[in-house]
Amino acid sequence: MLAIVRHWFFNIYRLMEKTLVILKPGCISRGLIGEIISRFEKKGLRLVGIKMRQLDDTILNEHYAHLAEKPFFTRIKNGMMATPVIVCCWEGIDVIRVVHDMAGKTNGRDALPGTIRGDYSMSIQENIVHTSDSQETAIIEIKRFFADAELFDYQLPYLHSLYCSDELD
Repeated sequence: MLAIVRHWFFNIYRLMEKTLVILKPGCISRGLIGEIISRFEKKGLRLVGIKMRQLDDTILNEHYAHLAEKPFFTRIKNGMMATPVIVCCWEGIDVIRVVHDMAGKTNGRDALPGTIRGDYSMSIQENIVHTSDSQETAIIEIKRFFADAELFDYQLPYLHSLYCSDELD
């Protein structure tokens, strides 16, 4: 019986999306790491990968390639190298949309209270977190920051109280 339940739980996790979150230098320097991670945990998301990393020109040129021609490109890169960052991979049903909504609008002055940026940011650049904005982007970004062996699969014992049964089928 235990083997059947374990098989069911792991099959459920295969149905869920993964997304990338970067806790930016502003989050690190302001001592908000635990607060931000706690918000995602309290929402019911499953943390499947986490590490601290000092970003450099090479990875930032790749990560922000879509902004390379913008006049603020160098400023963004310098800001992202100010301190190490925390990169996280979160998992859940519709996790990309959920995390993106939890982060709020990119400009912290425009983000609604209750969102991460709305509660902790007054800037368009120094806005506490980066989140993937689509399934395609999430896949690319997760591969950029995590090797397969750095992502973990484990059971949340309270999964049945996070989702109704038909969401898990």
